[in-house]
Amino acid sequence: MAAQYETLSYRKEGQLGRLELRRPERLNAVAMTGARELLDVARHIAKDADLRMVAITGQGRAFSTGIDLKDLADGKIDLSYFDLWDSALRVFETMDKLVLCLIHGYAIGGGLQLGLASDVRVSTRSAKLGLPAIKEGLIPGLGTWRLARYVGMGRAKSLIIRGNMIDGVEAERIGLVDHLIDDDDPGSAFEDWIGDYAKSNSAGCRYSKEMLLECFDLGYDAFFAKYLELQKRSTDAADFAEAMAAYHEERPPVWG
Repeated sequence: MAAQYETLSYRKEGQLGRLELRRPERLNAVAMTGARELLDVARHIAKDADLRMVAITGQGRAFSTGIDLKDLADGKIDLSYFDLWDSALRVFETMDKLVLCLIHGYAIGGGLQLGLASDVRVSTRSAKLGLPAIKEGLIPGLGTWRLARYVGMGRAKSLIIRGNMIDGVEAERIGLVDHLIDDDDPGSAFEDWIGDYAKSNSAGCRYSKEMLLECFDLGYDAFFAKYLELQKRSTDAADFAEAMAAYHEERPPVWG
């Protein structure tokens, strides 16, 4: 299955959805059309019960440089952009699919925000990451909400208030990215990580994602109650039966 968009492409390969940002002449900067399309494709993916995983990449020399500053300066972007953009990111963040992204070149501004809304960030060593919105007199979206959850309040304040960029090596060191790969063949290395995560992408994995979304917000009693509810769903799921059968047969599980 393939869907047609102006600034991105999306196709489905079995249980994997592949989303590519396609505006390489602008380093995959996002204008009004891109924000609308990202929200549309995110909702489409979220509703697809057959999907278990989503891989997000950027065409050309960058993952994404975020909001299109040229269009912004020319008055072609209005305030609705920010609602569209962060609504799309929230769909990716909360969908019952595992979302992986490959960061290369630049992941700055909204590009890094999209990475933060993903579950797993794979980055090249030379990639440049940052939230420079302060330098344009803006707030870096809900990067202000997500970044500290990964790197701690102190580092988040420094990166946001200074608006500076760091490379992939430093990003991995502070926990901003999960896996560091070489620059020579990032696509192949990313495929290896997709395959690795697919091995554990059971219903229990995706329920764990749902739990982790609220681990800093719910009190213990509410969190424990949610855990018991989702653990029951996990044990009722076909994936649990498959995992037990695979254990007895001494083979890897095959998720349905």
